[in-house]
Amino acid sequence: MLLAPFAYMPPGKLLDGLTAAQAARRVPGAPHTIVEIVAHLVFWQNWFLERTTGRPVPMASNATQGWPAADELAWDGLRADFLNGLERAVAMAETPQALSARVEPAIEFPPLAEYTVRAAITHVAMHNAHHLGQVVTLRQMIGAWPPPEGSWTW
Repeated sequence: MLLAPFAYMPPGKLLDGLTAAQAARRVPGAPHTIVEIVAHLVFWQNWFLERTTGRPVPMASNATQGWPAADELAWDGLRADFLNGLERAVAMAETPQALSARVEPAIEFPPLAEYTVRAAITHVAMHNAHHLGQVVTLRQMIGAWPPPEGSWTW
C-alpha cells in the first residue's frame, strides 16, 4: 500500500454506498455534483496515465474539456473507470524503475514538461485527494456520510 493506513479513506470506500441519484444530486451553492467531480477525476487520471505510457494524448485546450458532462446514468461506469484507473496508477507506482522515466512525449504545458512518471502519478494523487475531499463534503451535505463501513465524521 502506498499510503499509510488511516491517513486517508481508500477512494473505493469513500464512494461506497453512494447511489446514482445521490451522486447526481445538485447541492445549492456547490458548482458540481459528485458524479461530475468523478467524471473530472476520470478524465484527468486517464489523461495522465495515457501520457505516462507514451501516448501523445493532447492536453485539454480549456478547463471545460476537463469537466465532461455526466449524470445519474453515468454513475456506475464512472465509478468503475475511476477505481480501475487507480489500480493502473498503483501498479505503475510499484515498479520503481518505471517511476524515474520521463513522460514522453513531454507534456505541452511548461510547468509539467519535465515530469517523470513519479511526478505524474503524484500529481494525479494530489488532484484526486483534493476532489475526493469535495465528495466527502457533498456527501455530508446530502446526508450520505459516512459510507456503509463507517468513517470518522469530522
